[in-house]
Formats: sequence, C-alpha cells, structure tokens
Amino acid sequence: MIIQRRIRNYQAPLHKYMVDGGMENKRAISIAHRRWGKDEIALDVTFQALIDRPATYWTCLPEFAQARKAIWSAVNPHTGLRRIDEAFPEELREVTNEGEMFIRFKNGATWQVIGSDRYNSLVGSGVAGITFSEWALANPSAWGYISPMLRENNGWAMFVTTPRGKNHAYEMFNYGMKTDGWFAEVSNVLDTGAFAEAQLDEIKAEYVALYGGDFGAAQFEQEYMCSFEAAILGSFYGTELAAARSEGRICNVEYDPDLPVMTVWDIGYSDDTVILFVQIIANEVRIIDTYSANGHNLEHYAGVISGKPYEYSRHVLPHDAQAKTLAAAGRSVYEQFTKDYDLKNVTILQNRNTEMQGILAARHLFSRLWIDQGQEDFLNALGQFRREWDDDKKCFRDRPVHDWTNHFADALRYLSWVWKEPVKPKEVVLNPQIVIGGKSTMTMSHLIDVVKKRRQAYD
Repeated sequence: MIIQRRIRNYQAPLHKYMVDGGMENKRAISIAHRRWGKDEIALDVTFQALIDRPATYWTCLPEFAQARKAIWSAVNPHTGLRRIDEAFPEELREVTNEGEMFIRFKNGATWQVIGSDRYNSLVGSGVAGITFSEWALANPSAWGYISPMLRENNGWAMFVTTPRGKNHAYEMFNYGMKTDGWFAEVSNVLDTGAFAEAQLDEIKAEYVALYGGDFGAAQFEQEYMCSFEAAILGSFYGTELAAARSEGRICNVEYDPDLPVMTVWDIGYSDDTVILFVQIIANEVRIIDTYSANGHNLEHYAGVISGKPYEYSRHVLPHDAQAKTLAAAGRSVYEQFTKDYDLKNVTILQNRNTEMQGILAARHLFSRLWIDQGQEDFLNALGQFRREWDDDKKCFRDRPVHDWTNHFADALRYLSWVWKEPVKPKEVVLNPQIVIGGKSTMTMSHLIDVVKKRRQAYD
C-alpha cells in the first residue's frame, strides 16, 4: 500500500533514494536547514517501509524527554493535525500507546519514538529501520549500539540534522560522501529556494537581535546555510578546543610505559559511564585513552580496567560512588570495586565545589591538556557541551544543558581537581645491582633511551 504525499523538489532526492528499489541496507545522511521538512520525509519513509516489510521501526531523538514535543505531539501548522496522525493513518493501526509513544499496526509492524540518551534500554532484535532526527545533537554511541541490529536484519538507517560544528555528524557526512551504498547531501536555503530573500533577511535580523551580531550571524549560518564552521552557541570549551587544535595538542598521544596511568570516572547509573585514562608528565596532562558505555554492571568496567596494558597509580571515583543506596545489596560502588573486583588504590573525589567552579577549573586546565585524537566521542562531547539558553531573558544561563555530553564533561571536571596531586613514578633501576625505589630490571641503556625520548618530547 502506497499513500501519495506531496514531496517538494528539494526533498525528492533523499525520498527517492530511500523508497525506490527496496530499502534493505540503505544508509542516508541529510544535512538540511530549518523548516526543510526533515521529520515529515522521515515519517513518510518509515510508513512506506513498514507497509512493505512488517517489522520494528524507530525514530530516535537526542533525548527521550524532547521526543514527545518534537515528534509525537508535533502539530502541522497548516492542517492543525498531529504529524504522526498524518503519517500513520488511524485505520491501519491496532494499538496506539500514548505513554510509550508506540504504535502497533494491523499488519504486525511497530513504530516507536525513542531517545539516544536511553539507547541501552532498547530491545529490538527485529529492528529493520531507524531515523536519527537531529543527529548532530544525539549521543553518537547510540549508533554503535543499534547498527549491529540493523546489519543482522538488513535494515536501513537515515540521519537528518542541521549541523553543530565539526562533530560526529560532520564525520558521518564525509564518510557517506566517499562510501558506496550511502546517500549524503547538504541542502541549504540557497539550494532549496524555500525562502525569499526578504524572508532570509528577516530571519537573520531576528537571530542578531536575539544573540548579538557575531553569535546571531553564526547561528544563521549554522541553521539555514548549513555551515559546519559556525561557532556552537554557548559552548563552554569551544575556544579552548580551537586553541588546543591550533597548537597541536590534539594529536596522536601515545602511552608512555615508563609512567603510571590514573583513571578518572563519571559513573552513570541509568546513562553513560565515562573513564579517562591520564598520564601526568611534568606540567602536561595527557589523556591517552577514554572509555564510555551504557547499561553495563560494575564487573564490565572492572574488566575494561584490567584488560588495558596500563600500570595504574590510582582510580578516582566521583563522590556518589560511596553512597550505599546507589549500589546493589546495600553496598557502595567503592566497596564493590575494592572488595569484589580487587581494584587497588581506589579513591573518592571529595569535591565540594559547584558545577560552574569545576567548569572554570577545567578551562584553566585546558592549556596543559594533550588529548589523543582518536578519542572522538570525548572531543565531540566537549565541543557540544554548552550553556542553557533562557528564552525569556534572551541570554545564556550559568548552567549547562544536561544531555549526553555531561558525562564526558563531568569526568574532565573531576580531572581538573585531582591532576596536581603527586603521582608516584614507577621504580627506576640504574643497573641490575643498583635499585632505586624497589625491584626492577631497567638497565643503564634503557634509562638512557628513556631520557632521550623525554628530551625529544620537549624539544
């Protein structure tokens, strides 16, 4: 059953790619301006898919809390009807669950609105298609979790978004441009002709009035011209990240086996847990590795630690790791790590500073940071970590937006409080007979090589 809907000319390439000739294994990313009709096209593609192939389908928003307003309850201003009612006719439905934002159709297919902040809770062995709406703001880990399900079922995926700097959406677009089997496009207002010149001038003037000259122009470039270069409004670390990149401090940062590694944690109970692996070399704070995951027990994370080739100085946990009410069987996370999984040198961060004080400390730390360029999720999160916007007062609040980026930013904030604490170096041996600091097998030639390597690092 095919229901004909009005497809605008500039929407046709994406729609045609997804619907024509079957949808198995298709991948598409569309970087499109505001009011392009991204969600309308995505809903129509989903409807065509579930009619042709009864299975499980999802529409994923960055946060579950915003999904209801953005998709489920959204109303078409031209018709006064909910967009989901226009997309999915009532006569074809068997069950509509308002609370779960879930529809079961008479042919057995299902569709549900989900959030990338809760991807670990998804169970969908039969999922055959998913749309990521506002992909640039979503947790990129959600794709890593969902993509194996799609590959198993020859399912399709579509990503629709406006840009948010050169983050994971930018990287995916570039990948799609050069990869067979992908559809990738940038569709800005000059490409579509969706607005008259006078309308664009009015929209830009509104942004400037709201955000000021520079920020307003940047916001217009991002939202309507689909610029990846525009600054992310309210970014806490945008300037610091730009400086780190220009100074070459985001690069290949290798593990130094002659120095211990400190881990700094942000523990998520219903969302992401983040671990930073850090080495301190003089006044350089080197983030050599990161790990993040969602929905795992403590045994999993203990296994991650033991599976790394690092010698650890200590493991720094946030203050809530000592709360017994948050752990199984009345025991704290700290107790479980130290007693059940035998982690050594585990400490609790006794931090009484406010969140904003921690952010300020992290900004001061940035000039000493060296970050391995392979830690893409961490870098993306820091770039997206931003202030809340107060729409009534037309200004940014002194508190961050709480989304998937927070867990990475919190780990950095904790690091900013502990990096100055002394780190005991590994034992050094001048020769097999002369030992400093205990037993070792370091030879004089090995020591000379280490010294040469250190000097080269500072030259």
